[in-house]
Amino acid sequence: MSLLDEIKAKAVANKKTIVLCEGEDKRVVEAAAQITKEGIANIVLIGTEEECKKVAPHVDLSGITLIDPLTSEKTEKYAEILYEARKAKGMTEEQAHEQAKDRTMFGALMLKAGDVDGYVSGACHSTANTLRPGLQVVKTAPGIKTVSSCFIMIAPDKNNPYNPDGVAVFADCAINIEPTAEQLADIAIVSAKTAKDIAGIEPKVAMLSFSTKGSGNDDKFTQTVPKVQQATALAKAAAPDLALDGEFQFDAAVAPEVGQLKAPGSKVAGHANVFVFPNINAGNIGYKIAQRFGGYMAIGPVCQGFAKPLNDLSRGCSVEDIVATVAVTALQAE
Repeated sequence: MSLLDEIKAKAVANKKTIVLCEGEDKRVVEAAAQITKEGIANIVLIGTEEECKKVAPHVDLSGITLIDPLTSEKTEKYAEILYEARKAKGMTEEQAHEQAKDRTMFGALMLKAGDVDGYVSGACHSTANTLRPGLQVVKTAPGIKTVSSCFIMIAPDKNNPYNPDGVAVFADCAINIEPTAEQLADIAIVSAKTAKDIAGIEPKVAMLSFSTKGSGNDDKFTQTVPKVQQATALAKAAAPDLALDGEFQFDAAVAPEVGQLKAPGSKVAGHANVFVFPNINAGNIGYKIAQRFGGYMAIGPVCQGFAKPLNDLSRGCSVEDIVATVAVTALQAE
């Protein structure tokens, strides 16, 4: 059984309710029907039966709960929640009532109110439009100040000596462009949780750089090495029981012979399976190299750091991508 099949099976066993915010998108409607048929989650689809049938006339909507924010009896309640969350920022009650009718905001308010266990959107909305409602009303988990993302990377087989589990976690490859040391520390801690809870591996976290334990220095230029060193110290202080170390070059993080040479005594060097990149350039390039050259499957981006499960889809996503994201979201809700 593949990791994705395992994730789906776990979701089936502990069925959660997930809201999909884009009933106007054919792929989302098809995914909602497939998820319902496979029993992966209970689906609330924001949209009307008329528009769903228009974009996907062949789809059976049985078992899917359809909600229209323009007519829902809960819109008033959600508007009050939004007003309370945003009045300190200058939002008026009138503005709250208007914004609560927006589908992505309505979905986030459902999550905030506890009427669903998780939220998935982004098939036809930008990342900013998808995540903004989450940041405004769901907010971050206790002790975490940074919303980030990761990809669960699944190997084409388990024969790679540098990745014996056949799965790894790469972060942050999609949200934070140039994270601070404090943000990198947050990303490391929540990525370790994703690795354990979703990917099913015991996390060994490598803070990546072009330098290993001070071998490189860019103090006069971009200062990424000191930033990663500081992030490593902050993450160790915040999560002392977590197997985490750095700064490492990638080969020192995954190859035992290189790790022993460059970072003797490290429990992570040469054995890492969670990789925290110093910025989005490195992360985005890295996961796509693994995809295209290494044949890895990338599940994600999986959003991390929210108080409740909230995930963003790529606008180029397939039906299977949406199904996988919903399954992951359901596991995050456990």
